[in-house]
Amino acid sequence: MSAVLTDPRLAKFARRKRTNRIALVLSLAAMCFGLFWLFWILWETVRLGLGGISMATFTQMTPAPNDAGGIANAIYGSFLMVLLATFVGTPVGVMAGIYLAEYDTKGWLASVTRFVNDILLSAPSIVIGLFVYAVVVSRFKSFSGWAGVMALALIVIPVVIRTTENMLQLVPAGLREAAYALGAPKWKVIISITLKAARAGVVTGILLAVARIAGETAPLLFTALNNQFWTSDLSQPMASLPVTIFKFAMSPYENWQKLAWAGVFLITVAVLGLNILARFVTRSKN
Repeated sequence: MSAVLTDPRLAKFARRKRTNRIALVLSLAAMCFGLFWLFWILWETVRLGLGGISMATFTQMTPAPNDAGGIANAIYGSFLMVLLATFVGTPVGVMAGIYLAEYDTKGWLASVTRFVNDILLSAPSIVIGLFVYAVVVSRFKSFSGWAGVMALALIVIPVVIRTTENMLQLVPAGLREAAYALGAPKWKVIISITLKAARAGVVTGILLAVARIAGETAPLLFTALNNQFWTSDLSQPMASLPVTIFKFAMSPYENWQKLAWAGVFLITVAVLGLNILARFVTRSKN
């Protein structure tokens, strides 16, 4: 009996079991800690955000202090700039990703492109905002919606490039070889075979890029700035939800604070919806 208890193999197995239990307990504790703060943030967002939601929120402009109003101009400005930035950044990102995955996988240009793309992915958004400010805003002596669109598009492009390249690399080489054996040209193989096979992943990357730029504040502070009134002219300063939230949340006025929480709630719901849509697209296509 004592020989069995002192067996080195059994002792080593027991130590591994204890280590595994400790690691499991610590992992569960870390998960519960993170979920606690997540649910607390979501609860406060819903509780305070719903209190500021009314019909005027979607129909009236941003008000003066202690006056009634809404954030219709900010909602419209955010929607327009995010939509245009997606239309500008998505084709560039998809085509660059196709080039890196299909045409030039190991060349010097591909290496330089990946290096620059990695820098853009890790760069703070405020740096991109300052770059567009120096190139566009300071040169034309005016903040504008177009500058905001350019800054947001520069955030979309690297995300879409990385996602498109990775998804295309996951497509089995046998599919390409079979298409080439049938005499299909390379562009046809990319459009009809590889890109179609990776469509779910590419769409997911685009949706996640949109979710990222939907809440960006720093780039818009240096480019589109803000506008208290409704405007469809992208050559003029334009309101946006993130900047309006930043401005109203820092104010001492109760009506502005309520509208700021309403804007936070709307952005949270929009980003959550985009992430759910991305998961749905991924699962439904696989």
